[in-house]
Amino acid sequence: MAKTALRNARVFDGRGLTEPRTVVIDGPVLGIDPAGATEIDAAGATLLPGFIDAHVHLTEPEQLADLAAWGVTTGLDMACWPASRVAELRSVGPADFRSAGPPAIGPGGMHTRIPGMPASSIVTTAEAAVRFVEARVAEGVDYVKGVAEAPGDGGPPAEALQALVDAARERGLDTVLHAATPGAYHLAVATGARFVTHVPVIGRIAAEDVAAMKTAGQTAVPTLTMMEGALPYFAGAAGDYVANVAALHAAGVEILAGTDASAESGAPVVLPHGSSLHHEFELLAEAGLTSVEILRAATIAPARAFGLTDRGEIRPGLRADLVLVEGDPVTDLSATRAIRTVWCAGTEIPR
Repeated sequence: MAKTALRNARVFDGRGLTEPRTVVIDGPVLGIDPAGATEIDAAGATLLPGFIDAHVHLTEPEQLADLAAWGVTTGLDMACWPASRVAELRSVGPADFRSAGPPAIGPGGMHTRIPGMPASSIVTTAEAAVRFVEARVAEGVDYVKGVAEAPGDGGPPAEALQALVDAARERGLDTVLHAATPGAYHLAVATGARFVTHVPVIGRIAAEDVAAMKTAGQTAVPTLTMMEGALPYFAGAAGDYVANVAALHAAGVEILAGTDASAESGAPVVLPHGSSLHHEFELLAEAGLTSVEILRAATIAPARAFGLTDRGEIRPGLRADLVLVEGDPVTDLSATRAIRTVWCAGTEIPR
């Protein structure tokens, strides 16, 4: 694979932009020696680590190309099955793919109506939750996904959800719990799950749950783009989803950028892969996150939180997942849309 040297690149280092410097792409990783490299003048542009969307739903290989075209070099999938489809998506690129496999759900609620949802996903006892985790481990998932619902809303019982989180942790896996109402959020936080995804569209997360998340070091993936898109389905909704993220942010809870992008039938809203992450940035700004915090939430923060130690930063030895954008996204966040070039593991992506 050819070597490329990006000259005069201002680099986002997780805290801001560096002075212009040279970044070397040496095969699939970032190198240090520009000798013999093809040179690109990046003057006036900003080089960012490849974006990570911390909540997507992928079904077709073409969606990985859609992600990459918008600078999303890693998609963290939150419900994909069967195992053969997961294996295919792992192999095709250009964006990298990680998955929970199918989610653990209860006997009621909207997830039971998703076409093709495996019957084995329905978990109603602690013993069934352990078996569910063992099946996911056998499939080689990267983390476990469960759906929390408020009592009476059809989700797994509290003891089953707790067993799911505990069994995953015992096997070295983190758990991501869906929670879209205040009651579901309380249940999800109480399990100690590493990640809670979504925020309530109607109603506020209880202050004690926000405080508990901070104390426990839990991470929120609020998917504001999906919650905004779902507003027509919730009579009387008036912006609680943004206020909920503002409360989490004010308390110091870690927040990651994720969209819930999906083209699946049964999803409440169809969201495009890739471009939707840039709208997520705008909504996170509405909730009070700074540009630096938002860029971290899509790069170094999800890489560290999900244990992706080979990406999320621009330094020698890491994957050459890069996004070159015109302008300065720290002072003007919309610059993330002005993409000049994307590289996935050192391969330039046609645009």
